[in-house]
Amino acid sequence: MPDNKDNILIIGSNGQIGVELTLALRKKYGNEFVIASDLRDENPLLKGTGKFFKIDVLNKEDLKNIIQKENIQQIYLLAAVLSAVGEQNPLMAWNINMNALLNVLELSKELNIKKIFWPSSIAVFGPSSPKKNCPQQTIIEPVTVYGISKYAGESWCEYYFEKYGIDIRSIRYPGIISYKSAPGGGTTDYAIEIFHTAVKDKTYNCFLSKGTYLPMMYMDDAIRATIQLMDAPKEKIKTHRSYNLAGISFSPEEIAAEIQKHIPEFQINYKPDFRQSIADSWPQSIDDTEARTHWDWKHQYDLSAIVKDMLEHI
Repeated sequence: MPDNKDNILIIGSNGQIGVELTLALRKKYGNEFVIASDLRDENPLLKGTGKFFKIDVLNKEDLKNIIQKENIQQIYLLAAVLSAVGEQNPLMAWNINMNALLNVLELSKELNIKKIFWPSSIAVFGPSSPKKNCPQQTIIEPVTVYGISKYAGESWCEYYFEKYGIDIRSIRYPGIISYKSAPGGGTTDYAIEIFHTAVKDKTYNCFLSKGTYLPMMYMDDAIRATIQLMDAPKEKIKTHRSYNLAGISFSPEEIAAEIQKHIPEFQINYKPDFRQSIADSWPQSIDDTEARTHWDWKHQYDLSAIVKDMLEHI
């Protein structure tokens, strides 16, 4: 169970990560201890598995009421506007990404929340960051509003830890590949879309160029890493900004070739759009030595295993 059977609140439970993390936590700790919430109606995959509240994380009073009513002691804040969507409406993205975090941090201070999880992203890195094996501490100059908000959020997390002692933990997620829930408008989403069109149409028009390498991870690994980080003893958590997390790196050309081993007639075309410049600003691979050293992180899925599992489930 969570510490002393803590009640857990997941904010943004309908999202790509939110759905699967909610299900995983309910399986691990019990449905009654994991409360889901989102601005939208409950995701069909979550129906009947536990409590759900429709709530706007920007409404601080409503959020406070839920925390108090449900005796919440741990919060997973997943609500965010991602990179590609954020570039279409930067001020909206900044408002949601920043004020959601600040509301949770302030309420955690006020209500003595034991532990918080808040995801950062490889989007914090920019063109001046190292392209290969990008380290934990390096030059960070993000060029998207999503990356800017995540980098600012990392600083707020460290601030609230240092000033108020709030136990907040974070991961810089790479691109996440999954089949259960839809992607949320990120630049790495091609690596999910490609499977659906490969199965349905046997062709895919990719919005990135064929040689664009990006850090990626299978959802099973991402969920396991998140829970592992939150379960780690407090003394093992050495950074309260955010941990680099790596799985594998590949290009659209490489994933297409792996799909063709299962669907020989599959064809991919390349039609780069505005998301290409976003992808070009990010590292091609990530050094996550600190996560592997501090709390024993280790990924399990390589590209062939990801492709095989995705095609079996779609």
